[in-house]
Amino acid sequence: MAIALTLFCLPCAGASATMYLRWRRSLPSWISVQPIELPGRGSRLHELPQKNYAELTARLCDELVAMRPERYAFFGHSMGALLAYGITQHISTRYLPLPAALLISGCAAPNRQDSERYNNIKGRAALIADLRKQGGTPEAVFDNPELLTMTLDLLSVDYRVCGSFQHAQLPFLPIPIHVFGGRADTIKVSELDDWRLTGNRAFTLDWFEGGHFFLRQSEEAFLSMLTRRLTESLNGVACEACATA
Repeated sequence: MAIALTLFCLPCAGASATMYLRWRRSLPSWISVQPIELPGRGSRLHELPQKNYAELTARLCDELVAMRPERYAFFGHSMGALLAYGITQHISTRYLPLPAALLISGCAAPNRQDSERYNNIKGRAALIADLRKQGGTPEAVFDNPELLTMTLDLLSVDYRVCGSFQHAQLPFLPIPIHVFGGRADTIKVSELDDWRLTGNRAFTLDWFEGGHFFLRQSEEAFLSMLTRRLTESLNGVACEACATA
């Protein structure tokens, strides 16, 4: 049996930690799923949301370091992946024990981030159009004016976070990096493959049926591969850089 591990999960733009709660029932018992709530939503609704990427990742790092277990890993989808990367870099610069692996889902590599795209999405109509394009928002949200307004407010804040990201050449992360993508997503293969440039250990790139939210559309296959990649990382499997068809 694999060694027990805590999987810290960071949400995508406009979402809260609740997007990962169902994983607790679906993943093996040795993986303890710990969704991370961002300021200004869910259980942290009373806090002011953070709009700057560097400040938010530094703050989250401070919080996670205080509760860091012996064995842990980071997972993030879309914006959450960029946050997971930033937190890991903060931990690295502080010379603290790094996660067993960094798991990236539906997010272009740091050197391929288009910050201006987020800065150019302004106004309610543009935000709604982008939500529909991503395809991960239930139709019930669009039919509920109050819920839609709350979602758009969060999305606007999160796009400010993504738009404030600035790529810098940082030291390689000496941990496995596992990347996941959807075959119908608009993110290019090369944009995902460039995550290999951020580390100098094992690298994998796995593909699934579906668009930007393939992790829901192909949930069973995705969670199975997620478990496999975590097992490999914990067991020190030397995985060649690869892509699973």
